[in-house]
Amino acid sequence: MSYMLLIVEPPEQRAQRGEAKGREVYDEMVRFGADLKERGKLLAAEALTSSSDAVRVQVRGGQPKLVDGPFAEAKEMIGGFYLLNCESREEAVAIAQACPAATWCTVEVRKLGPCFM
Repeated sequence: MSYMLLIVEPPEQRAQRGEAKGREVYDEMVRFGADLKERGKLLAAEALTSSSDAVRVQVRGGQPKLVDGPFAEAKEMIGGFYLLNCESREEAVAIAQACPAATWCTVEVRKLGPCFM
């Protein structure tokens, strides 16, 4: 079964952390991903840039609309993800608990599946 770990972080956290600490944290997350890959659990992983670089796309009545950021109302942003191959939800949760990011933000565990479920 495929599960995604979403790294959900406060949008201001990266700026408060600074580049040196940010690089240290990033390296820790890369090592975590390398371990998952070695264990045959990792399908894909990526970090995402800040939501201040984001643009949202909506199509209403056939007309596209671009809404750029940053979004003052946002309390959280997705900072990255790990796509996993796990035997069970419990295994995915155990991996999330071991994720370094769980100590400074939230790691959301989501099973992949059709959007009508």
